[in-house]
Amino acid sequence: MWTIPTYLLAAVAEIGGCFAFWAWLRLGNSPLWLLPGMMSLALFAWALTRIEADFAGRAFAAYGGIYIFSSLVWMWAVEGSAPDRWDVLGALICVVGALVIVYGPRAAQ
Repeated sequence: MWTIPTYLLAAVAEIGGCFAFWAWLRLGNSPLWLLPGMMSLALFAWALTRIEADFAGRAFAAYGGIYIFSSLVWMWAVEGSAPDRWDVLGALICVVGALVIVYGPRAAQ
C-alpha cells in the first residue's frame, strides 16, 4: 500500500539532492547548497530501504521507472521545461515496467 508513495518520496529526495549538486557545480550557486543536498540524498537512501521487496535489486529496478517519471515532473515544475511527447512516451513505458516488477506474480521462493 505504501510502495508507490515511498518510491515517490525517494525520487523527490534523490532528485532534490542531485539538483543541489547541480546548482552548485553547474549554476554557480554557493557550496552551502551541498548541506541540504546531502541530507536529501540520505533521505533518499533511507526511503528506498523502506520498500517491501525480497531483494534490493528488485526494489532498485522498479524504482528506476518512478525516478524517470519524477525527473520529468521536476524538469517541468522546477526548471520550467515541459516534457515533449517522446519524454512522456518513454516515461510511460518505464512506469509500466516498474509496475510489472513491483506487482507481477512471483513464484514461491
